Amino acid sequence: MQSGYNLPIDEFMEVMEQAIMNGYTFAWGADVSEKGFGYRDALAILPEDESTIQKKGRDNKHFSDAGAAKISNAFSTPVKERNVTQDERQIAFDNQETTDDHGMHITGLVEDQKGTKYFIVKNSWGKSNECDGYFFASFPYVKYKTMNILVHKDALVKA
Repeated sequence: MQSGYNLPIDEFMEVMEQAIMNGYTFAWGADVSEKGFGYRDALAILPEDESTIQKKGRDNKHFSDAGAAKISNAFSTPVKERNVTQDERQIAFDNQETTDDHGMHITGLVEDQKGTKYFIVKNSWGKSNECDGYFFASFPYVKYKTMNILVHKDALVKA
């Protein structure tokens, strides 16, 4: 039997992080149409100042030009990211700014040199990026743009 839950954002993030920390992976349904989704650069981020990111060319093979080249130093040097709130996330969902564009597989967790956490994500678009089909999604990006996950019940902490 499958069950679905709508968790508060902080609990939702905790479930995802704890699943990985406990040795589980999970399916991730998310929006990949943000300016900070730079698949070619193997990075999905939510910069405070998105105006520094420019899109170059088009990518009709994937949704919403998600695989198009993005030009910004934000993809080579860590930048300050937005602090996403429950209300902001809900508004983006209600206004359809966040939609379920693509399903992927979260397989791990890393931190950058500034301590920012990223999920390691396996994409289905082949090995056409810097990391052979994997990319790193920052916690702010995941917090804001996740629509749903599918996780084994044993990955959940008792609380």
